[in-house]
Amino acid sequence: MFWLERYLWAGGVRHVAGVDEAGRGPLAGPVVAAAVIFPEEVSLPEVNDSKLLAPELRESLFDRIRALALSVGVGEASVEEIDRLNILQATFLAMRRALAGLSVAPEYLVLDGPLVLPDTTMPQTALIKGDRRCFSIAAASIIAKVHRDHLMQEYGRIYPQYHFERNKGYCTKAHVDAIRLYGRCALHRRSFTIREICDDLFDESGGE
Repeated sequence: MFWLERYLWAGGVRHVAGVDEAGRGPLAGPVVAAAVIFPEEVSLPEVNDSKLLAPELRESLFDRIRALALSVGVGEASVEEIDRLNILQATFLAMRRALAGLSVAPEYLVLDGPLVLPDTTMPQTALIKGDRRCFSIAAASIIAKVHRDHLMQEYGRIYPQYHFERNKGYCTKAHVDAIRLYGRCALHRRSFTIREICDDLFDESGGE
């Protein structure tokens, strides 16, 4: 998975930052982005798209990535910012905050997905399915996912009726049933309707 980094390193670029996010699609909680810069030829063969890894392995890799990386930055955009800006712009905001949190200045960005980060003059490449094709992006996906999972576990203690520690804010039948029973809490995104995201959970008589 180092092909892109090796190409950039060979061209004289030393500080390549992989960038990815977690939490664009849930009904509740912030969106979190991470940026990771590695030294050349670091070895972590288990690194892959965070969605393909067991939770225990993600947790282990979270610690090992932070130990071996030159720098790791994490940024969040709140529920209020998601509702005010829209989820795409809030994701870009979280990415900028993650990059601002790096202790080593990046020279090149590699991002997961079809879109580059706007309003930056830094050279960058957006790579579709980058979290499965590029080591630095995959590592960023793990950092973002585990960081957000930890946040949602904390929110689960604050709002136990929604079981955020289990669903992480995503659409599940139990989560939708809890919203129907208790209404929405401060952590729920008002700009996301349940029907938009959880359409398969509604029958013809269903509603929010």
